[in-house]
Amino acid sequence: MEKENTRIKEIVLSLPESPGIYQYLNSKEEIIYVGKAKNLKRRVSSYFNKFHDSPKVRVLVKQIADIKYIVVQTEQDALLLENSLIKKHQPRYNILLKDDKTYPWICVKNEHFPRVFKTRNVVKDGSRYFGPYTYIPAMKTVLELIHNLYSLRTCNLNLSPESIGQKRHKVCLQYHIKKCKGCCEGLQSEEEYNKNISEIKYILKGEIEVIEDYLTKEMMKAAEELRFEDAQIAKEKLDSIAKYRSKSTIVNPALTNIDVFAIEIDDDEAFVNFLKVTNGTISQAYTFEYKIRTDEEKEEILASAVVEMRERFGSKSREIIVPFEIGFDIENVSFTIPQRGDKKKLLELSQQNVKQYKFDRMKQMEKFNPEQRATKLMKEIQNRLRLEELPAHIECFDNSNIQGSDAVAACVVFKMAKPSKKDYRKYIIKTVEGPDDYASMREVVFRRYRRMMDEGEKLPNLIVADGGIGQMEIIRQVVEDELKLNIPIAGLAKDSKHKTREILFGFPPMVIGLDPSDQLFKFFANMQDEVHRFAIKFHREKRSKSQIKSELDIKGIGPKTKEILLKKFKSVKRIKELTIEEIADEIGISKANIVYKHFNNEI
Repeated sequence: MEKENTRIKEIVLSLPESPGIYQYLNSKEEIIYVGKAKNLKRRVSSYFNKFHDSPKVRVLVKQIADIKYIVVQTEQDALLLENSLIKKHQPRYNILLKDDKTYPWICVKNEHFPRVFKTRNVVKDGSRYFGPYTYIPAMKTVLELIHNLYSLRTCNLNLSPESIGQKRHKVCLQYHIKKCKGCCEGLQSEEEYNKNISEIKYILKGEIEVIEDYLTKEMMKAAEELRFEDAQIAKEKLDSIAKYRSKSTIVNPALTNIDVFAIEIDDDEAFVNFLKVTNGTISQAYTFEYKIRTDEEKEEILASAVVEMRERFGSKSREIIVPFEIGFDIENVSFTIPQRGDKKKLLELSQQNVKQYKFDRMKQMEKFNPEQRATKLMKEIQNRLRLEELPAHIECFDNSNIQGSDAVAACVVFKMAKPSKKDYRKYIIKTVEGPDDYASMREVVFRRYRRMMDEGEKLPNLIVADGGIGQMEIIRQVVEDELKLNIPIAGLAKDSKHKTREILFGFPPMVIGLDPSDQLFKFFANMQDEVHRFAIKFHREKRSKSQIKSELDIKGIGPKTKEILLKKFKSVKRIKELTIEEIADEIGISKANIVYKHFNNEI
């Protein structure tokens, strides 16, 4: 092992400060990771010169037995080579493209008189495929345009020159309703048909202006030659294209040949949206997923996605819109991070698409496998707080009082990342006088866990205080010092508006850096809202009962009489307004006298 470490250090020291790719191999000489770098020496050294927070990266580094590298001329070469090697070797620790093959494509079939149709099966038979289309209405619109402009066949017949020459086929209904020109009987030549197919390919590539120019010239030429019927057909086609443009143009038509990328990351999954824009029209749109296996930064993932999608869709765009710098350059391509205008709108559209896709996938996962979603969230809590156990059972406490009066506390319980309302508990503070939140918290936490210990109940994996450092310390004193228990404790600090500001953990407490949009932050914020709601509700109930009790606490009037009066008249306010006769009808004249005199100051 020591020899291996020495050899690794020697390799790292000898690495050039040039662009290139590096490959990590394990003791079995298997490639377990492929990476790209603008500076090989600096990038590879970073794996061995510092402690990594990610357990996945630490595991990867432990398995490295050898390093191989390839120096390249440019950063673009490094990107392309990395993409190629990952596809070839599929290393265990590289991000994995989760290819969803369920999206439909538009196929131009490789056959005599090619059909144009929607399909979800991509067959390598020489046919041309356009897509995939994640937005189905866009695909239907373009297919509708194509079939309106050109009378294409929809049948499955083998229309070879021999079969047509031998008159094996007869025209069908499509011919009679003018949806097909009867190529099966030789009524339309293959040359004319293929000319239409060439024009259709321009439309599917988003190059509609080529077809518009062609049709305009054809219309003008036909009009000059007095072929008014042909001129009218060309005009109708131009009108159809204009109608299509109105449906599909989303920004300035001057924006042409641009690729747009947006990314969203959720724990160990990344979602990347790709839009291909031509003449202000989205000609291709696709959202795809990556499985994150180590600790790749979002910049690295997006750089890989840019190379993968441009290669897949054959894009030659000279401009790429991205939400942030990816750290790599591509030859003859400019990267734009727009701040305003039409390009900013395109980026926002891409971001909207990727967020919606991510939301749909999360909902779908939760619907078909709710336990998986909960487990994923609990594992994230475990990793961020570095807990020894999965926090399958979490409890959160809160106090509620008004200047010390009617002091109560509440405990809410989350099991498998969901509220377990049957396990919620309410507490009336018994030993504290006046508004002392720390003393109230001490009493409630002690009562809660002393009883659980005495009754042999399963203790929580994590305790959460609805408060900051002070509340956490009180809970720690009770749990660790008094009850001798070992339960992790977190705190939820609030801002001036009583909203969750930050999450604290450990002793001394440290802030766990989470973005408010992070799913984990939202989970703890929801828990804080839930315990606050539950405590406030209990406090209101207790205060209301105590107020009623004090006003009907009349000498000579027992609990049963009070219950009869409240059940009949609903409130003390209403009872105060009654005549002695109305009260007597319910509880008799003797007790009615007592109640009436009490509320009318006749005692």
